[in-house]
Amino acid sequence: MKDLSTDRRRFIKQASMGTIAASIAACTPNTEVLQSELTEDPKSSPIPLVISTWPHIADNQIALLAVQEGRLLDGIEKGINNVENNPKDQSVGLGGRPDRSGIVTLDACIMDRKHRAGSVCYLKDIKNPISVARLVMEETPHVILAGDGALQFALDKGFKKENLLTDQSKSEYLEWLKTAEYKPQINVELHDTIGMLAIDERGDISGGCSTSGLGYKMQGRVGDSPIIGAGLFVDNEIGAATATGMGELVLTTLGSFLTVEFMRQGMTPTEACKAAVMRTIEKNKETYKDMQVGYIALDKFGRFGGYSIQPGFQYTVTYQDHNKVFDAQSYLPK
Repeated sequence: MKDLSTDRRRFIKQASMGTIAASIAACTPNTEVLQSELTEDPKSSPIPLVISTWPHIADNQIALLAVQEGRLLDGIEKGINNVENNPKDQSVGLGGRPDRSGIVTLDACIMDRKHRAGSVCYLKDIKNPISVARLVMEETPHVILAGDGALQFALDKGFKKENLLTDQSKSEYLEWLKTAEYKPQINVELHDTIGMLAIDERGDISGGCSTSGLGYKMQGRVGDSPIIGAGLFVDNEIGAATATGMGELVLTTLGSFLTVEFMRQGMTPTEACKAAVMRTIEKNKETYKDMQVGYIALDKFGRFGGYSIQPGFQYTVTYQDHNKVFDAQSYLPK
């Protein structure tokens, strides 16, 4: 394992610089802190490790196997692929809920240890947007491809078009059309976006995010998931974060980038997630009680954490032979 003592000294130095403003310090959780966040010696952290939003044990296990073999980015891609390929998950990939016109459109992004990033927005007919996003990162001079351009790029790379609207999602959509009332649900089916972060034995970090977005959204809507700094951000010197919930609130605070910056200032992952959530609450005082935003974060030590506005947000942590689904701390009580 790589000696992370230099990184540890950097963290300690930053934590002692007094850069955390009093308003942020007031956001520090006063409830229990995950045991993993109490780790002082990086060498004792249980890495390699994978953390994802919502209960995704099988997907984490697929990711961890690749990470343990030294294939960090493959782990992110293949773990998320497993969710995208599951038609029963109606918020990611095949079987995702359509927009108001009945069309399934997908968003995804990926970011690696080298600070490279790739993203696709409003992608139709391709069930694995995370794989297309990786090719955008690796084989183009761009970060984001959208719409017809993203589709054509995917087809040029050998991806096959297929109908993503399953019978279940179509049936629910037709039922929704009877009233056409648009009201996003908090923690719908206990998931909406798959965000995944991983750290390997060298202490390198990568992450990815994939979603079909809000069900019955306006045609053309793009959320936070494919936007670097909003739905996902990785800084291999510090850590990584990813978001779930109401994308518009994440977009307007660049929540994942903000979470990583709080860790740069010396906060633990849970503290940083809470501070990012508090920023959202501060900027949306009249509406936040009806919305959900949650973050998970992973730092250079392999420490992890999560926090959300509403109760009910869960995240999964997998390492060695261990899998655990955590109930994230939340600002609002159960």
